[in-house]
Amino acid sequence: MADVIRLPFHSLRFSSSLLTSFASSLNSLQPGLPPIQNLDKRVVYPLLYSSAGDFPRPAFRPRKQLVSFKVQATVTETDQPKWWEKNAPNMVDVHSTQEFLGALGHAGDRLVIVEFYGTWCASCRALFPKLRRTAEEHPEILFLKVNFDENKPMCKSMNVKVLPYFHFYRGADGQLESFSCSLAKFQKIKDAIETHNTARCSIGPPKGVGDLKLEPSGAPKDKPAESTSV
Repeated sequence: MADVIRLPFHSLRFSSSLLTSFASSLNSLQPGLPPIQNLDKRVVYPLLYSSAGDFPRPAFRPRKQLVSFKVQATVTETDQPKWWEKNAPNMVDVHSTQEFLGALGHAGDRLVIVEFYGTWCASCRALFPKLRRTAEEHPEILFLKVNFDENKPMCKSMNVKVLPYFHFYRGADGQLESFSCSLAKFQKIKDAIETHNTARCSIGPPKGVGDLKLEPSGAPKDKPAESTSV
């Protein structure tokens, strides 16, 4: 059985006259093949030669064209929680003044940190991951989150004018302090926790937020609060 030797065509060099003569001979020997044209262009068919003693009979095999496909995976963000929804176990979202007062009343002697934020606030978003880690490090503290856009009348009555803004409450002591804070000044929150998160027992009922009243559902909306720089 004759051996078959594969020779890549780009490694062969032929003169124009030799190719013309070869094409004429090949067309006469194998009339079933399409005529060879455009010999001055690169031929894309590799040749097969037989190592037997008879006259080498060239055969053409068309080169297979490889088609590549690019698969693009589209990840939908509809099922992914928003940044303000990635709460620690001791972080609670407040959606109304009634929920806010109820949470303070049930907190007892626990230190309560209230964050006033906006979903559109870049400073709030930058600070939130660090605030969440702080909440995880202090499971004894209750963190309440108040969405400014959902609670504008309440935020106005509590004099919240910039975001993010923080209130600290504890039992019968009521409101301990309040301040605005950004990621660059996060140490303020740590210092306040160290100051107010001490072992103590309050005498008397929680003060809550004093004269804060329940706002009617049809209360007019106020202008958005400002955002502090990071």
